[in-house]
Amino acid sequence: MGKVRRFSISIDRELLKKFDKYIREKEYTTRSKAVEDLMRSALVEKEWFEGKEVAGSIVLVYNHTKRELVAKLTDIGHHFHEVILSTQHIHLDEDNCLEIIAVKGTPAKIEELRNRLRATKGVKHCSLAMTTTGREV
Repeated sequence: MGKVRRFSISIDRELLKKFDKYIREKEYTTRSKAVEDLMRSALVEKEWFEGKEVAGSIVLVYNHTKRELVAKLTDIGHHFHEVILSTQHIHLDEDNCLEIIAVKGTPAKIEELRNRLRATKGVKHCSLAMTTTGREV
């Protein structure tokens, strides 16, 4: 990160009140930190939209007792080996498992993986947390 630069902005009074409330709710210590985070979020979203190399995690919950489900999920993972960095498997109870898959690659390929996992019969929930490789922000 480079040197800190100061700048000022003009903003509607009511919008600023709402923003200050947001800052308190999110426990930011300064407006600057809150604005910086919002700017980074916008830039990360832009990376995904432009198809740049990005990172993220796919989280899914499934019933491992569902016939052949684990084998299907493993096959899908092998098909997408170029974007999967690692996986973590957690036993939630006797039947349900939580899988966390760290990914890096193009947004299209990552979303294709997420969609294939989500569409697999027996997967109860699947979500994608998008982030950045850190190079662009």
